[in-house]
Amino acid sequence: MIWPIYAVYVCIVGLIRMFKWVEYQFLKLCAVKVKQVWKAQEKKVGIMFRCPGEKWTDEDNKRLLAECARYDKLVHVKVNDEDVFIRWTNLGSLGFGETYMEKMWDYTDSPEDLTEMTKRVLEKKLLQRYYVGWNKLFDWLELFAFNLQTRERAFQVGVVHYDLGNKLYELMLDPWMQYTCGYWKDANNLNDAQLHKMELIAKKLDLKPGMRVLDIGCGWGTLCKYLAEKYKVTCVGVTISKEGVIYGKQINEGLPVDIRLQDYREVDEKFDRIVSVGILEHVGFRNYREFFSLARRCLVDDGIFLMHSIGRNHANFPRSERFSDKYIFPNGNLANPEDIAKATNGLFIIEDWHNFGPDYAKTLYAWRENFIKGWPQIEHQYDEKFYRMWIFYLSMARALFLSRKCQLWQIVFSKDGLKREYRAAR
Repeated sequence: MIWPIYAVYVCIVGLIRMFKWVEYQFLKLCAVKVKQVWKAQEKKVGIMFRCPGEKWTDEDNKRLLAECARYDKLVHVKVNDEDVFIRWTNLGSLGFGETYMEKMWDYTDSPEDLTEMTKRVLEKKLLQRYYVGWNKLFDWLELFAFNLQTRERAFQVGVVHYDLGNKLYELMLDPWMQYTCGYWKDANNLNDAQLHKMELIAKKLDLKPGMRVLDIGCGWGTLCKYLAEKYKVTCVGVTISKEGVIYGKQINEGLPVDIRLQDYREVDEKFDRIVSVGILEHVGFRNYREFFSLARRCLVDDGIFLMHSIGRNHANFPRSERFSDKYIFPNGNLANPEDIAKATNGLFIIEDWHNFGPDYAKTLYAWRENFIKGWPQIEHQYDEKFYRMWIFYLSMARALFLSRKCQLWQIVFSKDGLKREYRAAR
């Protein structure tokens, strides 16, 4: 983003912040009404908000459960500060997450209650309903009107998210450090699911010894290691994470694997196969065409390109949301099927489109359990606010897949249609 455009962007963001502050002050004047509006939703979503000074009784539980027959279980939320209702109305998903981080509200039983609450809020579109109309314009101006995924900004998510420390990810992930959805077909645990995912990718790529493979967004280089060791291929992996490069070089020492700290747009070589696992989410919708054009340019004529990505069902569901953009994946975007069809038109033929979105809900559950279990080993490096942020992130993401608002796609592309028979593995 060149500086005059960036200056305009900064000014717009500043004006939005000022307006949101004014809106917050107005909502505080209407605090009683705002609380009533949210409390009125209890019977619609099966969520009981217990505010300071209020008590639950068994009769309250039975009454509310009878009124919301759609659910067989209530979610109990302890509200520690009634300002949460104002923050949720003022900031939407950002306020939802930040007030949890600040201990202004909490679940009462288990982290799964946090997931269930988020799932019900998503299904009933509560945050969207009370996040007043002009905020859609503000979101568009701040998150989508400008290209926030330029070369100059490409490494931002690496610093903010992927370079938080390898120990965190070693405790949360499987031994292969796979930070994308596992494939739970015939899998009993996270390790099996991630091994199945890597093997599924290898089979779909139809690898042969000696082939040259490009892994765009290679993370810690473990998929490269798996493919090089088992399928005897040569791999080049590019990533925007410094920690990922250090780790990847160490584990791939002695293998025909080259791990590079490099933006994908700088690659200009030919490969027999290209794989991209969890990178489209960081490309940005304004750069989709450029991304797929690069993949076509780098792929040999009879090659195969496999893309593994989170997707949204349709254009009406937001590409991004403010909590994730601020705290987890800066500048992240989710594509819908129309985005992909448009971006690949004239560049690729789709050989296979595989959706196993529900498997991501299982993967996120396993990650959250591992994170909670491993937290005592790393809590000295972070603080409680980070812990709550991470729990909220994993729980919210799980809710997105349980509610089927998001999917997980593996799409196989060829340049002009494979001349041989191709049947994708399952």
